[in-house]
Amino acid sequence: MTDSPDALDAREEPHDDSVGARLNWLRAGVLGANDGIVSTAGVVVGFASATDDRGAIVLAGIAALAAGAMSMAAGEYVSVSTQRDSERALIRLERQELRDDPDGELEELTQLYEAKGLSRGLATDVARELTAHDALAAHAEVELGIDPQNLTSPWHAAGASMVAFVVGALLPLLTITFSPERVRIHVTVVSVAAALALTGWVSARLGRSPVPRAIARNVAGGLAAMGVTYAIGALVGVSLG
Repeated sequence: MTDSPDALDAREEPHDDSVGARLNWLRAGVLGANDGIVSTAGVVVGFASATDDRGAIVLAGIAALAAGAMSMAAGEYVSVSTQRDSERALIRLERQELRDDPDGELEELTQLYEAKGLSRGLATDVARELTAHDALAAHAEVELGIDPQNLTSPWHAAGASMVAFVVGALLPLLTITFSPERVRIHVTVVSVAAALALTGWVSARLGRSPVPRAIARNVAGGLAAMGVTYAIGALVGVSLG
């Protein structure tokens, strides 16, 4: 018997929390790589339009890569650390409320499940069973959307962002470094556009959004950034010359 399309879609759709977490990490990695591609490409193309000195272009690209990677890592660390501190504070408050007023917290959990569509009796049974198993986890999940045992690590987030940025930044840096001088800007623009199309496709697939729109938006943004830095570099190069 052939499975229905609905059944196939249900099997393909990820429901497990760990799958969702991995998808979020992958999405963050794609965005980090995309940022590395665009920002580094903008710098090296701008320098290439201002000077023919390959050493200066490479040095500028390496500086952009290093500064961007550190900025991404630091920003992600601060952001996730702030989020983690807030989550810990909420968990401490929830733990205190459970200790001070367990009956009131049980009633609150019951009402939350009623609000989700369960009958009063079923909601009461579910709340009691979950409270008996792990009251803090039950309240944190339903009230706060937090898993107390699976808080995001700021170090992991910072490392992932840094690696993703470096991987993305290497493409325009290596392309403009090893391409012949007369075509290096053209080759870099084409390779960057192709890479942005790929990251746009991946991000659209992960987000289940329209692929053509994501690719067009991604490529257009990258080309616009390179166009602006190219124009600035050309103007600066002429004025300095």
